[in-house]
Amino acid sequence: MYIDENAIRALPKAEVHVHLEGSFDLADLIELAKTAGVALPGPAATLFDISTHSNPEAFTLGTGGGAANGIGVTGLSGFLQFLDWQGGLVVTREQAARLAYRFAARQSASGIRYTDAIINPTHWHAWAGNVAGLLDAFAEGLAEAEADGLCVVNLCYSLLRTQSAAEGVAAVTWLAEARPSRVVGLSIDGDERVAGRTGPKFAEAFDIARRVGLRRTVHAGESSGPEGVWDAIRLLHAERIDHGVRAIEDPALVDYLAEHQIPLGICPRSNLTLGIYPDLEQHPLAELQRRGVLVTVNTDDPAPIGTRLESEWSLVAGAYGWGMIELVTLAHASVTASFAPDALKQSLHAEIALAASSLVPAPA
Repeated sequence: MYIDENAIRALPKAEVHVHLEGSFDLADLIELAKTAGVALPGPAATLFDISTHSNPEAFTLGTGGGAANGIGVTGLSGFLQFLDWQGGLVVTREQAARLAYRFAARQSASGIRYTDAIINPTHWHAWAGNVAGLLDAFAEGLAEAEADGLCVVNLCYSLLRTQSAAEGVAAVTWLAEARPSRVVGLSIDGDERVAGRTGPKFAEAFDIARRVGLRRTVHAGESSGPEGVWDAIRLLHAERIDHGVRAIEDPALVDYLAEHQIPLGICPRSNLTLGIYPDLEQHPLAELQRRGVLVTVNTDDPAPIGTRLESEWSLVAGAYGWGMIELVTLAHASVTASFAPDALKQSLHAEIALAASSLVPAPA
């Protein structure tokens, strides 16, 4: 079933799994590289296709397994290295604030009213000694965007799996003391196939986060199997799982997710691009939802992957025969799964219901 993306844009919604590092549009990268005097690694017109780069081996750490060309050609680890290159171009407060503002504007253009955006400071090399300044610059841009009537965006500070336990504890202790503006949660991302099992290593950091009231979301069930999701729940007190799709391999885990309504922040096109699944027919999104799991559909890294949220929703609607009724359910799920303040959640649920009254055809 095809649903016009304009109708999807008209449906208020939240997004809960999107990386600020993955929101640099092509024009952003070209402009930043020119300003920094840094050569592009490949042709400007195909910058997001690593296979066209002059030295594609620079991004080939890891096992690959992604698409035959494009950003996924090197698999997850190579893709993360590309994000390192991107983040290294941002060196001034003004640049960081503008990127944040433009991110909120792009979210608004997709009909997104609230976003939990993931920020991993390890990708932003120029700010290694000044993470507080980076987060403050982002908050400035996001506050300006909200004042202009654009999408409300809060941040989830993400640890990288290859960091040490001590680094994780230090980061969360600082978050608890400094309380940087708009940081509402703690996340962890990276390739578990390279880093190995990371739940035990970061258990103390996430326990601190829970005690001080930071929300918790964990990347798992993508480069790890069901065991990574179990670790996220049992060791890291995860309130939401980013990806989580490989939970389908463990029926007991699927039942647990459904019973406890632990949301999954699923990113279908990202999973296909990075080779987690070959096509949507074999992707478990619809089956997870059918079995009672609270699923959401998100973009992950929209700019290099080449997508928008309305495109993701249209993609899954076409693959699974979903109509507007199912997408209204998806919109409500996105708000429920978010870390938005309760008052905003109530308002957004009401907005969705109002929009649905005109978007969903009346029964014959």
